[in-house]
Amino acid sequence: MAVSIDKARDFLYRHGTLFERALFAYLFDGGSPERVQQIILCYKNADNGFGHAFEHDLSAPQSNPLALEYLLSTVKYTGVPIGDVLAGTSDWVEAQMDENGFLKNPPQTHDYPLAPWWQETGGQNLPDAIVGTLTYFGQARPSLIEKTKKWVEVNHTLDSIRANEWLFMAYHAVEFFFTVENFPNLEAYQQATIDNVIACAEKAPENQYYSLLPFVPSPDSIITKALPDGLLNRYLDHLETAQQEDGSWLDQHNLPQWYPMVTTNVLLGLRRHGRLL
Repeated sequence: MAVSIDKARDFLYRHGTLFERALFAYLFDGGSPERVQQIILCYKNADNGFGHAFEHDLSAPQSNPLALEYLLSTVKYTGVPIGDVLAGTSDWVEAQMDENGFLKNPPQTHDYPLAPWWQETGGQNLPDAIVGTLTYFGQARPSLIEKTKKWVEVNHTLDSIRANEWLFMAYHAVEFFFTVENFPNLEAYQQATIDNVIACAEKAPENQYYSLLPFVPSPDSIITKALPDGLLNRYLDHLETAQQEDGSWLDQHNLPQWYPMVTTNVLLGLRRHGRLL
């Protein structure tokens, strides 16, 4: 069937969270960015971190890195103005770093519903994508950037970038190496990241195709231009035909709580690449 924004809207308003509905309204119906910001602030705690199940995998109200990482990636990809939403966030992140640069998760996360893949760590503990995206928004303090660079030198090597086999997980390298400056051998890290995205994209199954969209936010973006001829069109051709009868696009793990955001992200990606007016 032809892509239907009306069906997507109906799906979002039946199944999306308040944030997801407001974001959809901003992107496709002329909704207010201030309303999106107000809703985001409802997930913010007094310590300047974010929680309250903003990211669906972790339900704890306490501030946690996973909720912040999801917020940062979402506002970057969708382009919604952030206002003062990130005030104090850099200080919160730096306060969560342990002596090795990993991020600490509050122990209370295990007292609330938690996705099984986060049971061991209690949530996200890697700082690279978070600090990279904060840097993109001009919200990372120099001390936080320097601490994260030291962590990356040890934990995110050229070999680890090349070893990644899951398209989605390339975001760690993309968000860090394409925002920071003055990192040793930065061009090599950027090229390894591009090569890894391409390698993962060339072999990804169709149910992961939407994962490429944040890496190609416009026809003129760095990774878009680096893709082999025809690869992006193959992805877009499939996504144009993958909308479900209820208006949604599916998450690769068939987790219904993620269908609203996948739907929004796919529609936005199709529009940005000229497939949706």
